[in-house]
Amino acid sequence: MLMSKYEIYKNISPNIFRGYDIRAIYGQDLNEDIAYTIGLSFGSYIQEKGYKKCLVGHDNRTSSDPLADALITGITITGVDVVYLGLCTTPMYYYAQKYLNIAPGVMITASHNPKEYNGFKIAFDDFGNACGQMIQDFRVYTEEGNFKVGEGKVENYDIKEAYLKAIKESISLGDKKIKVVVDTANGTASIIAKEVYNMFDNIELVPLYMESDPSFPNHHPDPSVESNNEDLKKKVIQTGADVGIGIDGDGDRVGVIDEKGNMVFIDFFAIIIWRDIMSKVENKHALFDVKCTKSLPDEIEKLGGIPVCYRTGNSYMKAKMREGDFAFGSELSGHVFFRDKWDNIDDGLYAGLRLVEILSKTDKTVSQLLEGVTRYYSSPEIIIKSTDEEKFKVIDSVKEYCKQKGYKVNDIDGVRAEFSNGWALVRASNTGPNITCRFEGVTEEDKDKIEKEFMALIK
Repeated sequence: MLMSKYEIYKNISPNIFRGYDIRAIYGQDLNEDIAYTIGLSFGSYIQEKGYKKCLVGHDNRTSSDPLADALITGITITGVDVVYLGLCTTPMYYYAQKYLNIAPGVMITASHNPKEYNGFKIAFDDFGNACGQMIQDFRVYTEEGNFKVGEGKVENYDIKEAYLKAIKESISLGDKKIKVVVDTANGTASIIAKEVYNMFDNIELVPLYMESDPSFPNHHPDPSVESNNEDLKKKVIQTGADVGIGIDGDGDRVGVIDEKGNMVFIDFFAIIIWRDIMSKVENKHALFDVKCTKSLPDEIEKLGGIPVCYRTGNSYMKAKMREGDFAFGSELSGHVFFRDKWDNIDDGLYAGLRLVEILSKTDKTVSQLLEGVTRYYSSPEIIIKSTDEEKFKVIDSVKEYCKQKGYKVNDIDGVRAEFSNGWALVRASNTGPNITCRFEGVTEEDKDKIEKEFMALIK
């Protein structure tokens, strides 16, 4: 092995190899030596798949720069060349993969996790981000430590102009001017959001928390959680904006606030999109994840579409989008995937523009775009702290309970028990030591009864 200021780390915690990525608290289970070791492993691993070049980008977290240096050192020592994007959003990194035709890569980010976290979204080949067993296979390979030796080089590349051009060409606004509040939560999208929205003459941008600050001083960078959007709601009302758009820490997820200051959850955002595009697309199959309200499949069927419920997770959903040739897909967490005139990249800023595009061509407000939707009584996503070992045992016990009771179950991702008057979802989080739940009923009493039954099992 060539000389390096970093050392191979022998006992990497297996718990940092998660369902969709590698993620941990920086300074505890993640440091520069671990990043260097993962770089050695990644560079060696992709060579066995026939690749000699990869991409690396990173978010705005304080730890991202030193982790990038260590990771790239490891990769190049194996003989793999690195095209280094530097500071960028995760969607910019995804776009670079397609634009430069470089499939393997690592995006250094902890997405919407708290500031002390960091991690790696990894692509070994043209599948996209690795997930599930792929990550566990890579963990075993890393532990074996049979790394290659070579002499790779680093090329810096700025993807910004190509990325902006692609967005501009994909969005066609109408004549109506739209006032938009965009809250980037001081996350990585802060570096590009103004340029994205200011490209369009018919957008009046009201920026909120657009100063890049990895301490996230104003609120947690996860727009799928309603409490994180309180300032965005107030700013929409205060400025008389048509819509509020929230972006997560690395830029790949979106949150929406309507003109009245109410949160529009992503399953309802998806209804707005399907009402706009269903008649324009050939494939009427509509993809969504197990967390979504029954209002969404109800509306898809009303529009003449075919609902397809699938497992949660960026990696799984993106692969399913390609496999099924879907025009649009959505996750409650805020990942949305357009393939009608965009390239299957989950991008919060782009998703916000698609809603602005619709608003610019209608006299309706966001809330009016949802008129006539069948509504149910839904809980928010409930997150219960657990351990990485215990959470899967809980899911198994809930599954066994449902089996004994004879409940109809969709087990593609945890347990979704379906009833004539509602449903319950209990699943293990793939991004942290948590159990996530959501409950829905035809009436509020139905929802409360279902929630009470399943929460008692978990607790």
